[in-house]
Amino acid sequence: MTSPNRVAIITGAASGIGRALAVHYARQGVASVIGTFPGDPHDPEETLRLVKEANGEAVIQEVDVRSTESVEVFAQRAVDEYGRLDYAVANAGILRNASLGEMTDERWNDMLNVDLTGVLRTLRSGAARMTDGGSMVAISSIAGGVYGWEEHSHYAAAKAGLLGLVRSVAVELGPRQIRANAVIPGLIETPQSLDPVNSLGPEGLKRAGNDIPWGRVGKPEEVASVIGFLTSDDARYVTGQSLIVDGGLTVKMRA
Repeated sequence: MTSPNRVAIITGAASGIGRALAVHYARQGVASVIGTFPGDPHDPEETLRLVKEANGEAVIQEVDVRSTESVEVFAQRAVDEYGRLDYAVANAGILRNASLGEMTDERWNDMLNVDLTGVLRTLRSGAARMTDGGSMVAISSIAGGVYGWEEHSHYAAAKAGLLGLVRSVAVELGPRQIRANAVIPGLIETPQSLDPVNSLGPEGLKRAGNDIPWGRVGKPEEVASVIGFLTSDDARYVTGQSLIVDGGLTVKMRA
């Protein structure tokens, strides 16, 4: 068993922002537990390959954030494998279309169980094992974190709820100097946003990019580097905050 200086758990790390973060951590000498959902079509082995290519350390652990037991096993993997846990990043999430008229209790509860309660489970399990002075980040969205989004009220509610969760956790864990922050990504090119059924799809993202001051949508690596900053000692006095990463989308005045 190796003992790196820092160890992170990352849910939803088989692709997108989670994969980019595992690679970012590898370059910083941080070992990762790559969380992957068994039903995810993306291959966590590709994340592991990229981590190894960056001379980093990581292990893959299946996790279903709908299950407290599964998340507990996931967080414990960091301690069992590396002897410690320093960072917890709650990145796993789902995205589904549903108008208000179609919003059954089941659809509502399924979304919140993953995108909000799943984050609670991740932060709670992480905090129970975390070294004092550690750091946690939850991934929100401009949908809910800033804007509303038609036919996605359950998703937006979950992402908005994360902000209150993070603020409260930051206060509660402050005496242990464990920090909790949220990142609010804008339009980022990930497998989720490229889904043309439940999100914008490739053409929708391309059109939306024209309205962003930077002239394009963001890349997962550009969000990962911000998460890396927030968990690092460079942000050691930053807690309870929500940082928007959107290329200026939310501050652009519309004509």
